[in-house]
Amino acid sequence: MTALIDGINRSARKVPTWVVYIVCLIPVPYLLYLGMTGGLGREPIKALEHELGEIALQLLVVGLCITPLRRFLGLNLIKFRRTLGVLVFSYVVLHLLVWAVLDVQALDRVWADIIKRPYITIGMAAFLLMIPLAMTSNNRSVRKLGVMWRKLHLLTYPVAILSAVHFIWLSRGFQLEPLVYLGLILGLLALRVPTLRRKAAA
Repeated sequence: MTALIDGINRSARKVPTWVVYIVCLIPVPYLLYLGMTGGLGREPIKALEHELGEIALQLLVVGLCITPLRRFLGLNLIKFRRTLGVLVFSYVVLHLLVWAVLDVQALDRVWADIIKRPYITIGMAAFLLMIPLAMTSNNRSVRKLGVMWRKLHLLTYPVAILSAVHFIWLSRGFQLEPLVYLGLILGLLALRVPTLRRKAAA
């Protein structure tokens, strides 16, 4: 097992982050193609909106896995964590654009939906919290902010919870999949509690 982990770590160090960007963004043109050719069903805009949002949530879960993988298995994928964060934000922006521009199609209705529909309010709150994270996901911000950078990026945790609740709330009826996402997120966050307590006590 140790030899396998060491091999993965060595391979990961050789993989540039731009490769991760390219691979993770491949679904975007594919989904657009499906939408234009009828491959997304009778409501392609709704389907596209859903797919983009779910990919963002999946990437968010993957990003939350990185720290526990290193702590418990010694699998070091930390170099890809910020890359995944930027990808999550990119997919969320695309998700919002499809909803606002292609689905709602009117600025006043966008604002009305944010106010009147709780699941949209929660989703928008998660998006607003992601903006400072995306803006500081670069080496210059890490150097300039120092310890504050780590504290700022703790916003990832409420973002993850709000995103999962957003998915649960917009799902019609009892749906197992959104609950699985919430369970995964809460489990991954629970693994961090002892470390956060030690840091707070230090």
